[in-house]
Amino acid sequence: MNGTAAATGSASCRFAHYFVVCGLDTETGLEPDEGAGESFEQSPIRRSFKSKVLVHYPESTDRNPFNKDAINMLCMPRGLSFRTQADRLDPQFHSFTIVFDDGTRSYGFVHTFYEEVTSPQIITAMQTLYQMHQVERQSSSSASSPSSSASSSASSPSTSSMDSLVSSLDESDAESLAGLSAYLGCAGSFDPARDTLYVSKALCLLTPLPFLQAARQFLSQLHQAVASQTAPPLPLESYIHNILFEVPLPPPGRSLRFHGVQGPILCQRPGPGELPLNEFPLGEAFSLLGVDNMVQLLTCALLETQVLLCSQDYQRLMTVAEGITTLLFPFQWQHIYLPIVSAPIHHLLDAPVPFMMGIQRREGAQRSSLHLPHEANLCFVDIDNHCVEAPEDLPVFPDQMELIQELSEILVRFGIPPQGGVITKPTTTPSPRLSSLVLEDLMEDRRNGNLGGEELAVLERLQALARRCGGGKMSDGGKTLGHVFEEDDEELKAAKLNIQLREVFAGRFAAMFGRYEEFVIHSALDLDSWLSNREGTFSFDKGSFLSIQPVSHLTFLSRFLETSMFSSFVDGKVIARWADREPMQQLFDTRLERERLYDTDEEESRTGRYRKCTSLFESAQAIEHRLVKADHTAIHPHLLDMRIGQGRHQPGYFPKLQADVLAHGQNTNKWSSRVTASRRSDPKKSTVTEHSVDSEQTQKHTYSRKNLRQSKLLDPSPQAITQTHREFVDGLLSECRLKTKRMLMERMGKESVELGQGEANITGLQENTLIHGLCDLLERTWGHGLQLKQGKSALWSHLLHYQAAQGKTEAPAECPGLDQRTFDDGTLLLRGSLIQDMRFIQAMSEGLSEVGQARAWIHLALEKKMLSQHLKELLTNQELLRQLYKPHAFLLCEEEREQFLFHLLSLNTVDYLCFTRVFTSISIPYRVVIIPMKKLSIAMATVNPWVCLSGELGDSGVRQIPKNTQEIFFQCKNLGRLSTLQLGQENSGLLAKCLIDCVMVYNEITGHTYKFPCGRWLGKGVGDGSLERVLIGQLVSPGGEEDAGRWTGTPPELASPSQSVMTVLGSLGSRSRVQSVEVHEDMREAANNLVKHFHKPEQERGNLTVLLCGEGGLVLSLEKFLLHGFRSNRLFQRNVFVWDFVEKAVSSMETADQMGDLHGSTHTKGPPCDSLCHYVNAINASPRNIGKEGKFQLFVCLGIRDRHLPQWLPLLAECPLTARTYEDSALLRDRAAVHSLCRILHTLHEFTITLEAALVKGIEL
Repeated sequence: MNGTAAATGSASCRFAHYFVVCGLDTETGLEPDEGAGESFEQSPIRRSFKSKVLVHYPESTDRNPFNKDAINMLCMPRGLSFRTQADRLDPQFHSFTIVFDDGTRSYGFVHTFYEEVTSPQIITAMQTLYQMHQVERQSSSSASSPSSSASSSASSPSTSSMDSLVSSLDESDAESLAGLSAYLGCAGSFDPARDTLYVSKALCLLTPLPFLQAARQFLSQLHQAVASQTAPPLPLESYIHNILFEVPLPPPGRSLRFHGVQGPILCQRPGPGELPLNEFPLGEAFSLLGVDNMVQLLTCALLETQVLLCSQDYQRLMTVAEGITTLLFPFQWQHIYLPIVSAPIHHLLDAPVPFMMGIQRREGAQRSSLHLPHEANLCFVDIDNHCVEAPEDLPVFPDQMELIQELSEILVRFGIPPQGGVITKPTTTPSPRLSSLVLEDLMEDRRNGNLGGEELAVLERLQALARRCGGGKMSDGGKTLGHVFEEDDEELKAAKLNIQLREVFAGRFAAMFGRYEEFVIHSALDLDSWLSNREGTFSFDKGSFLSIQPVSHLTFLSRFLETSMFSSFVDGKVIARWADREPMQQLFDTRLERERLYDTDEEESRTGRYRKCTSLFESAQAIEHRLVKADHTAIHPHLLDMRIGQGRHQPGYFPKLQADVLAHGQNTNKWSSRVTASRRSDPKKSTVTEHSVDSEQTQKHTYSRKNLRQSKLLDPSPQAITQTHREFVDGLLSECRLKTKRMLMERMGKESVELGQGEANITGLQENTLIHGLCDLLERTWGHGLQLKQGKSALWSHLLHYQAAQGKTEAPAECPGLDQRTFDDGTLLLRGSLIQDMRFIQAMSEGLSEVGQARAWIHLALEKKMLSQHLKELLTNQELLRQLYKPHAFLLCEEEREQFLFHLLSLNTVDYLCFTRVFTSISIPYRVVIIPMKKLSIAMATVNPWVCLSGELGDSGVRQIPKNTQEIFFQCKNLGRLSTLQLGQENSGLLAKCLIDCVMVYNEITGHTYKFPCGRWLGKGVGDGSLERVLIGQLVSPGGEEDAGRWTGTPPELASPSQSVMTVLGSLGSRSRVQSVEVHEDMREAANNLVKHFHKPEQERGNLTVLLCGEGGLVLSLEKFLLHGFRSNRLFQRNVFVWDFVEKAVSSMETADQMGDLHGSTHTKGPPCDSLCHYVNAINASPRNIGKEGKFQLFVCLGIRDRHLPQWLPLLAECPLTARTYEDSALLRDRAAVHSLCRILHTLHEFTITLEAALVKGIEL
């Protein structure tokens, strides 16, 4: 392999892109770092000052232009730090990542050390600042009033250059300040006569791949060479030039050895079938946080919550952030990713979008002192205190307990306690030690297996001799051989732990999404049409995918399917029809195919049982194989064509590099022969393949969602900040449009299919997921630019401020226009306003947090169809808005705010029961109104009615309506969606009868109105003589009484048969010409609706009572069948009741049976006849006065529940009474029709039918 050709030909295949030095620019002097957020009460020696990029090589590369400001900010996030000889001067190491506009990443590795300040101007400036600080301390401590302290603090210089500050002091001031030497002994003191001043300097290497260990070793060796008393063998330029232009990327699946200042360095790269390269130590992340916390943090990242990391150590921030994003494979984080956020860009914490960011925690700072605008959906990770604060309603990761157990076993094998909380080694770099190059070369041969037993024994004897002569140390502080081997073992151990932990998570995602390709929807004919209609098309069948998942996984998976990372993953699969697959996805698909090929236990994979990862040993072995023996060796560093006399070695000072030799590569044939390869037998494998799965190769297609460019995010200029927040505002508006559109399409699309027969598919799990997303969006919108907040919820905080402001301007009891109600217990209810909804939420005995109260309020407003109206009212108080929000906040952008509210208004076209179904244990006030026929309304005065409401969650019990009224108010536990209403009266006289049109029920909290049609008499001696009826309800008007006439997009459910239907049924007897085909079709449709009901997932089923007893239900269809061809003289225009025929038929059967006994007949009537007679007699013996229609309804419901109905119908058809009662053309006298009907009813026998208590009350069968 020709390393020179590979490295100098293109920057994309070099090991490193840039070498950077950041530090103090002595020409511009000291400039305070205004964005650091530090107080001038601190000693100047403890303050931060602006750093600058001193040099960077090369000037620029083709694909990755150099962003000087961003690199400087990430290399020295806290700016310059000063120290004296009394402080610790240990070198520090940290890394960072920077995302380019095309989606590719670069990784930065920074070695920070302290260099002695030699500039007299800087030393004088620091001395002057310290003396001024002492004067201010004296004056503030002697001042009696706090105002003088504030004024002296405010008068301290903050913006001018420190050099100009020194020149502005006159001699008298300098003399007066010189007398403060008594204070120099305190912490943070500085006296140039006594102290040596040091300043931080950073060496940075930018690489396309995360070669953490190799870059760290190279920079450490570079610094050790600078700090050593002995000059390195070659000028530093030779080593920097070598790594920039002559060291290539290792080929995929191979390792590469190159040389640093002190010795060889090894790096490796995974092969095409392995997980992408990541050397950030996952073991350290797990040891800091523990397995439970890491799994919880990964769950937050997968669900795209806002993740904020906090630590004093920058490298810990990077380790945890990179560890989490690595474990997401095959998915990729799609939002803001800034593991290190320096003080000048802390405004990004206002970002109203998902993010993963890290901030440095100041020493002694508490969590309570950190004021964050977004906390409702925030995962706060305090790394140093081993703590993760997750959002309230975070779902459990699938098979979480088994996953934690498997991870714990791996950690224990590597000696890491699973519970976490272990203080890992600090990220300081060992003190400089220059080892013998001869020894390093010998050890390199040992590492590569090129030393035999004799040579190794000689090497050990030489080292022992060196220890005896040098007090146990190698010459010049070099490493012992054992120490080097120990370091190599630790590096190998960390690499093996990394890959095994990653394989476990990759295996979990393969188990969860192994069949995802079956549910990808390919609807577009070409790429252009797909791109143009992307927002309006569904690329993944989420409902079908969820239907095959274990129930315990559904809550997590339903929310994960709504994330951007999953959408992007599916989009990649769709677009793969026309373009190359994304490398990460290609690798995942390849692994799935391999698993399916070798998977012998198909049943276990189909049942979703947890299976441990089986590829741990193979994956660790592959890495060990590469790390133990290098496959390739790069060109050694060599002399360059440099000017003599420059770059002279000064111990402790990084030299000024010669720019001309580092600006570009030097293709010198003299050195190209030095390139060696340990394995030359397979030249094909040593070529760099373009399809490797490395993070720098991850291309973003044009279809991917538009992300904020990181180059803009890292720009702290006011113009860039304004533009960034402008993009946030546009993004929120776009997200609101897409979310509301998705909610409408799902809801209305399902309803148009269901046509009211049961619940739409979206109700239940998926509806809750979409509404949760809406709550999250509203919280992020209200948190944007927020500067004054109570509690964790930005929205609830605004509501509380609004409530307080309204309370000052008007007394609640005197508010005009409020509808006041009094319950039967005397409680006064005021309903209809935003404030009253708030008070109801506050009064709920649910123990909700601020976030929970905000979500409850959103659920209630959405169910009432008042969300947009309430928020519009909330935003009318402009003065309050200006107090609470910064000028760039979304809520202060009038045009976007109006569009936002308009999108929310569109949700009023569909019905939601999200509040009713989520908060099931609260007390709800109901109002019930009985509406008689207008002509006979006077009869209500003679009736003493009662009602009993039933819903999904229970019933209200019997409620007696007060005399001489037609309505009642009462409070009871939430009944859920109302289904039936029992209406009855006590027979108190001959005139106690009334023709009831319907019963209206109002939920006084949600504003829902239910109509229970009746259209029949209630009273003895009229109609069917019923004193009690069971009515089936329909939801007619969500949104309050004032919205009763508003159109809604939800088709009404079928209710109890109305009077008009009953009239049609009554006239069927004289309409023998009615087509029997219609009756058969109605019967099949009713049975089919029941079958579809039971084939749905349980959480998506509708109301069974509606399908049995409502219009178009089984009872009505069977009644039509039995009324077909019924003979009636209708002389007195009396209604025909099927129950009359059933009673007579049973009576004739019993009579015939008795006659058979008298005549000695051996013919027995059999079990079906026994059960028919038993059930009819039991219904007649019931104490309930439910009338003939109610008895027939009960007869059908009990027969279908107990699977007797198909046996009873042939008995009724063969009864001698049937021939006298029905015409020849009647369906009941048609054997084929009866047989067909029985087969239809037989299809329902496989289902378990549970009847509502309201239907079977008083019947014991």
